[in-house]
Amino acid sequence: MFTISIDQGTSSTRVFLVNEEGRIVKKFQRRITQIYPKPGWVEHDPNEILETVKDGLSNILEGVNPKDVKGIGITNQRETSVVWDAESGKPLYNAIVWQCRRTAPICEELKRKGLDDLIKDRTGLPLDPYFSGTKIKWLIENVDEVKESLKRGRLRFGTIDSFLIHSLTRERNHLTDLSNASRTMLFNLRTLKWDLDILEYLSIPMDILPKVVDSVGYFGETIHGIPILSVMGDQQSALFGQLCFKEGMVKVTYGTGAFILMNTGENLKKSKKLVSTIAWGMDGKVIYALEGSIFNCGTLIDWLVKVGLVSKPSETEDVAMSLEKNDDVYFVGAFSGLGAPHWDSRARGLFIGLTSDAGREHLVRSVLESIAYSVYEVAKLMEEDSGIELREIRVDGGVSKNNFLMQFQSDILGKEISRPVNRESTAMGVTFAAGVKSGIWKMEELEELRKTDRRFIPDESRRGRLMKNFDRWKEAVKRAMGWAR
Repeated sequence: MFTISIDQGTSSTRVFLVNEEGRIVKKFQRRITQIYPKPGWVEHDPNEILETVKDGLSNILEGVNPKDVKGIGITNQRETSVVWDAESGKPLYNAIVWQCRRTAPICEELKRKGLDDLIKDRTGLPLDPYFSGTKIKWLIENVDEVKESLKRGRLRFGTIDSFLIHSLTRERNHLTDLSNASRTMLFNLRTLKWDLDILEYLSIPMDILPKVVDSVGYFGETIHGIPILSVMGDQQSALFGQLCFKEGMVKVTYGTGAFILMNTGENLKKSKKLVSTIAWGMDGKVIYALEGSIFNCGTLIDWLVKVGLVSKPSETEDVAMSLEKNDDVYFVGAFSGLGAPHWDSRARGLFIGLTSDAGREHLVRSVLESIAYSVYEVAKLMEEDSGIELREIRVDGGVSKNNFLMQFQSDILGKEISRPVNRESTAMGVTFAAGVKSGIWKMEELEELRKTDRRFIPDESRRGRLMKNFDRWKEAVKRAMGWAR
């Protein structure tokens, strides 16, 4: 018996075939074209995304009897927004990616109207271009095809999961799950419904939105006869995939961005600077989480390659380790503004503390350290605001392969870090959920499927110096935030 996981991410589409031992036996991956129409704007072609998913399914199912596949799970880049025509299924504009900052003026106008506190209280999200709500408003106001489809009553909106469900299922279902809905800035975390007041403020019609359902359940059947049984936003899926089922368990995904999620159980915890969100809905029960989103992580490593400071991402580890300390050189990775806990879309990246003695080693090391500082900043605030002490930190994502960064992260957090053998936690989350729904596994059996690659134990003797460095880095962050003032 098998399950299939579709992981539609910011950089690529990946599809996995997983056997009943929880082992990935086949994998497909294809890069997604990044479109930058203007500075600060980021788009994807929805047709390209759909084609990569269809090609991935065809590739994975080659030589496999579809009857042996018990379910499909979909996990996706979350706030990325798609609009399409209900009858033709045709996308009406490029997908506006979560990184896109084009709606910053809309957010500023809403703040001037005093709506930021109301939106944060009801949705758990700060008023920021990161989330879907203002992206939808922009599409309705600026794209003629969207206006026309809306006038005809045929306009549909969805995050990537909704677009894929509609495009892949025989029933053409227009659905989303609780975790993705909670990222739109339109969903009320208390009522578990679309918030009518916020929709009115943004002039977004209710009938273009998908129906919200549990993250684990029946979403429709593909043309291959395989049911889609689980859907979660990528970071929530990684929390599930890391088996963070107990209150206080934390996962950090070091991917395109860095995302820290803490399971807060059935209790909705509020934070002024962090995001309250839904982890998943299952069997009619909702699990909540606190989240801190750091916009740039893997993108910083890619930039080091792009400008020639390293030839490949893995080289950063040895380069950073060639120095005993950072020699007071710091970096702020605000390439797309700053996410949690600052939420400053105008901030920009900077190096500071450079002297004539500084070399590429200092630049590379400072970039890696900046990632760890950003995660620490969010993690400590998460602990304070929730009143819950962080348990063991479970990590995943491509950048988590960097041993220098993981040890540095453990040292500054003062917490043990566990890295699994299978770092595809995002894909495994919806895989495990679909497998549980289809009866392949029971929830209590999942822990046996997670194998640990390495544990990083904090070196307490280093914490004093690292905390002083962190204070210096915070001063650099203030400089980065002051750039556009």
